[in-house]
Parts: sequence; structure tokens; C-alpha cells
Amino acid sequence: MTYDIILAGVGGQGVLSLATIIARAAMIDGLEVRQSEVHGMSQRGGGVQAHMRISDTKISSDLVPTGGADMILAMEPIEGLRYLSFLKPEGILITAAEPFINISDYPQIEDIHAAIKKLPRNRLVYAETLAREAGNLRTTNMVLVGAACQNLPVSEKALSQSVHDTFATKDPRLVEINMKALKLGEESK
Repeated sequence: MTYDIILAGVGGQGVLSLATIIARAAMIDGLEVRQSEVHGMSQRGGGVQAHMRISDTKISSDLVPTGGADMILAMEPIEGLRYLSFLKPEGILITAAEPFINISDYPQIEDIHAAIKKLPRNRLVYAETLAREAGNLRTTNMVLVGAACQNLPVSEKALSQSVHDTFATKDPRLVEINMKALKLGEESK
């Protein structure tokens, strides 16, 4: 089994944190993980993407081939659409519904959502709304991990452990907030 993911977003949205949570969960479950560095603009507001490969056997490359991604997990809807050439025909795009408008000619959000809804497998998540409900807008990425969990090849237990391990050393209060965000994402429809 090999499961390939493209992680996409905008600088400052937490793509690296999102990748860390999923990678740790896979390792907790005893799987192999290869991840590319986050590529893109290093400035806040520039597009960023990372490749992640999860397998139960040795992985020879960090990069997901064009047409090889099982999932695109995007912090921003237009960034999710940007990497569709990587998605397998049966792959899924899971993205935050809310835009990060960082250009003056940003397309109409209704048009972006319509393009996403035309995909055979897609999921638009009102992640910012759920993150606010969890108690911190910065947990948007954990909402998306929760929304993606049923499609990821890792256990819910491993995801929870990964969230705990990531935030317990920073501030114990962040564990509870991020766990709530993860759960709200899981339960979102």
C-alpha cells in the first residue's frame, strides 16, 4: 500500500504543521513516510505545497508523480485546484471552503466552489468556522486533518496521539483546542 498526498496552501496557513501531524500519525501506526520540503514562496501569502508519501513498504522517492496523488489536502480552495494535475482520477480533493484572497483578481468564490464540486470526489469544509468553534482560528489545519481522516491510511488513535505529542510540549491548553478542532473536522459534512 502506498498513499500519496499533495498538501497545498498559502504561506502562514500551517501547511507544515498539517504535514507534521499526518506524518507522525503514520509513523505511530508503523508506516513509512517520505515528505518533500514545503515548496513555494517563503513569504506570508505566497503559494506553498508539499508532497507526502505513506507506505507499508520502503518508499524510493519523496515526490508524488503527476496523476499519482490519492488526495490533495488544501488550506485554500484555489490552491487545491492548482494541483489537480497530480490527482488520480479516483483521488479526492479536500479543501477549506474559505478563500485566502491575496491577489486583486481573485476569481469569484462561487466559481471556484462550482469547479471543485464538479470533481468526482471532493469535500469543501468550512474550516475557519469550525476552527473558531474549537476556540482558535489557527486550528484550521487541524479541522482539515479531521475532515481528511476517513481517507487517510492512518488510525484515528494515531492522529490523536500525534496532535497530543505535537502540542503538549508547547502549551497543554493547545492540546485540548486542537483535539476539538480535529473532532469537529471529522464530524463535518
